[in-house]
Amino acid sequence: MKTTVTEQDGKLVAILEGTLDTAAAEKTARDLAPLNDCNGRDILIDCSQLTYISSSGLRILLSVRKHASVAGSSVTLKGANNDILDVLRTTGFNNLFTIE
Repeated sequence: MKTTVTEQDGKLVAILEGTLDTAAAEKTARDLAPLNDCNGRDILIDCSQLTYISSSGLRILLSVRKHASVAGSSVTLKGANNDILDVLRTTGFNNLFTIE
């Protein structure tokens, strides 16, 4: 699992590549920690190269959303494949995030 966090056009952008499962969760959570200090900047999580997400990965996304919400920021998930979208819909996460 590869995670990249950058800033673009005043937004924090995280790119997730690979399989976000239990084995990758701890490192991914550390890699996404800068998003917790969003200071009102909106967050875009690019899922176009994410091939799988487990419940551990969903917990990480929920944590990012929680910190963003406290700071008045929004979180958008972009580019998720159909399998990831099915997981988001089944778990109700599609109601917690903006999905592009």
